[in-house]
Amino acid sequence: MAFWVDKRINMNINRSICMVLFVGFTFVLSMDTARADRAPDPTDQMRPFVHKIVAILTDESLQGNAHCYIRRHKVMAAAHERFDFNEMSKRVLGKQWRKISVAEKQHFVDLFTKLLEHAYIGKIEDYSKQTVEFKTQRVRGKRAEVRTVLHDRNVTIPVSYIMFLEHDKWMVYDIIVEGVSLIRNYMEQFRDILHKQSYPDFVQKLEDKVKKLDQASGKTCPVDLAG
Repeated sequence: MAFWVDKRINMNINRSICMVLFVGFTFVLSMDTARADRAPDPTDQMRPFVHKIVAILTDESLQGNAHCYIRRHKVMAAAHERFDFNEMSKRVLGKQWRKISVAEKQHFVDLFTKLLEHAYIGKIEDYSKQTVEFKTQRVRGKRAEVRTVLHDRNVTIPVSYIMFLEHDKWMVYDIIVEGVSLIRNYMEQFRDILHKQSYPDFVQKLEDKVKKLDQASGKTCPVDLAG
C-alpha cells in the first residue's frame, strides 16, 4: 500500500504543497490581521524564513546537481527553524504515539521527516518565482492560522499555515491546501495501516520506503541530508 501518497490531491495540488512547505515567494501582502496581545505576529515571523529559503534557492553558487547536498542541507536546516517535525510526527501517529517508547518516538520522527524531505524537497527546487498573497491571520491563544493564496501561473490555490506558539516562536505543524490537511492525510493513512498491522511492521514498511527513496536520490544527492 502506497500510504505515503495522497490519492485525493491531484498532481498540481501536490506540487503546490511542496512549494508551500519550503519555498519562498515574491510577496503581495494584503494584511487583515488579528494580533494577539503580548504575542509575536505569526505572519511577520514567516518573512525571514521565506527570505532565507529564497536566498538558498537562488544562490548562484549552489545551483546544479553538484551542489545538491549543501543546497538541500541548507533548506532542511532552515525548515527546522519554522516547522516542528516532532509535533507533526506526533499528530500523524495519533494514539499510537502514547504507546511507544521515547526511542521509538525519535526514530519515527526521523523517518517521517525523511519521508517529507524526499516527498517534497526535491520539487521545490523548481522554484520559478511563484507568488503568494498573504490574506488574513487568526490568532486564538497559542494557536494561529495564517491564510494565503498561492499564484502559480494560471492556478490560484488557497493555502493555510497552522501554527502554535512555543515560547516566543510560532511553529508550523500543518499545512492546508484547498481544504486538504497534510497532517490529516498522513494520519488517516497511517491509522488504516495500524489497524491491519503491528507497529513494528508499520515502521519496517516506512523504513523500506525511505531506504528506496534514499537509493533513488543517492545518484545525485548524498543520502544523509540532516547531518
